Amino acid sequence: MKVSQFMLFGIFFIGISSVQAQEKTSLTLDEAIHLAWEKSNQVSLANTKVETKKQELQSVKNSSYPDFKISGQYQYLTNASVDFKLNKDASSTDTATPAPNQLLLGQVNASLPLFAGFKIQNNIKAYNHLYEAESANALQTKEDIAMQVVNYYATLYKAEKTVELLKENQKSAEQRVTDFLALEKNGIIPRNDLLKSQLQASKVQLSLDNAKSNLNVINFELVNLLKMDPSTKLTVNESDFANFEMNNIPTSDVSAFENRKDLEAVRLQQQASLDYIKVAKSGYYPSIAIIGGYTALDLKNVITVQNAMNIGVGVSYDLSGILKNGTTVKIAESKSLEVKNHEALLTDQIKVQVQKAIEDYDLALKQDIVYNQAVEQASENYRIIKDKYDNGLSDTNDLLEADVDQLESKINKTLSKANVIQKYYELLSVSGQLNQTFNLSKI
Repeated sequence: MKVSQFMLFGIFFIGISSVQAQEKTSLTLDEAIHLAWEKSNQVSLANTKVETKKQELQSVKNSSYPDFKISGQYQYLTNASVDFKLNKDASSTDTATPAPNQLLLGQVNASLPLFAGFKIQNNIKAYNHLYEAESANALQTKEDIAMQVVNYYATLYKAEKTVELLKENQKSAEQRVTDFLALEKNGIIPRNDLLKSQLQASKVQLSLDNAKSNLNVINFELVNLLKMDPSTKLTVNESDFANFEMNNIPTSDVSAFENRKDLEAVRLQQQASLDYIKVAKSGYYPSIAIIGGYTALDLKNVITVQNAMNIGVGVSYDLSGILKNGTTVKIAESKSLEVKNHEALLTDQIKVQVQKAIEDYDLALKQDIVYNQAVEQASENYRIIKDKYDNGLSDTNDLLEADVDQLESKINKTLSKANVIQKYYELLSVSGQLNQTFNLSKI
C-alpha cells in the first residue's frame, strides 16, 4: 500500500513538472528589446569601451594640471673627504676639516605648462571627440541589437503560426484518412485514393516536425540573446503584430544621414583626426612652463641649507625634432584622409541600404495584399472542389491539391503580416530611428 502511494505521488509530481515545462513566457517586443539592451554581451562591451574612452579623456585633461613632486634622500657617507675652496687662507691651514658621515636632502618641485604648441588643448579636443564617437558607436550597437531582437521575434512569430496552421491541417488530414479508410472498406473509393490521403497526412506530419524544430531553434537563440534560462519557452505577444500601427515611415535617406549613429561616430573620428594633425604640428613650437621648487639640505658637520626656494621659467626646444616632425604630420594627415574616405564609403552604403529597405517594405505591402486575396481565392476554390468531389465530379488529386493550396495561402497570409512589420522595423533601423521607437532613455 505504501509503495502504491509513493508511485501515485511520483506520477503526480511528474505530471506537475510536465505541465510546468509546457508553460510559456510571454514577452512583448518592447520588453524583449529592453531586456537585450540590459543583458547583451555586445551592449556590455560597447558600454565598457565608452567608459574606457571617458577615463582616457580624463587622463589627457590631467596633463594640463601642474606637476607637483616631493622627494627626499638619506645617505650614509663613509670616509668622505671635504675640501672647502671658499674663504680659504693661510691662517686656516691648522683648522681640522670636518668629516661628514650623513647627508639629508629634501626637495619640492612644481611645474605648470604654459605653452606647448597648443598640443595639450588639441589633444584634449581629440580625445573628447573620440569619447563622443565611442558613445555614438554604443548607441549604434544598441540599434543593431534591437534589430536583431526584432528579427528573432518576427521569425518566432512566423514559426509559432506555422505550427498552429499545420496542426489544424494535420487534424483535417487525419480525419480525411479516417473517412477514406471507411469508404475504402465499403468499396466506395479505390485503395489508391486512401493511400494518397495517407501520403498527404505523412507530408503534413513531416512539415509539422520540421516547423517545431525551427521553432525550438529560434526560441533558444532568442533566449540565449536575452540571457534567460535555456529551458524558457517564449511566446509572441499577438498585439505586437495583429494590431500594429506604423507611423512616420521614412521615404528618403535624409533621416538616415541625420540619425545614423555609426555615421555620427565616423564624423566625430574625422574631427579627432584633424585635432591630431594640430597635435603633430605642435612639434614645431617650443615648450614653455613655469617652474618652482624648495630645497632643504643637511650635510652633517659641514653645511645646512634651509628655505632655498626658486621660481622661474623653463623653455625647451627640440631642434632636431623640427626636421623629423614633418613625417609625423604627414602620418596624421594620411590617417585623417583614411577616416574621410571611410565616411564617404559609409555614406554610399547608407544610401543603398535605405533604398533597398524602402523597396523591401513596399514589396512586403504589395505581397500582403496579394496573400490576403489568395486566402479568399484558395478557400473558395477548395469549397468548389470539395462540392465537386462529393458529387463525383472531381477526383482525389484535385481535392488534395486544393487542400494544399488552401494551407499554403493561410501560411503565406500569416507570414506576410509579420514580414510587413519586420521590413518596417528594418527601414527604421537603416534610417537610425529604431532606438527612438523603443525609447532608449529607459535604459
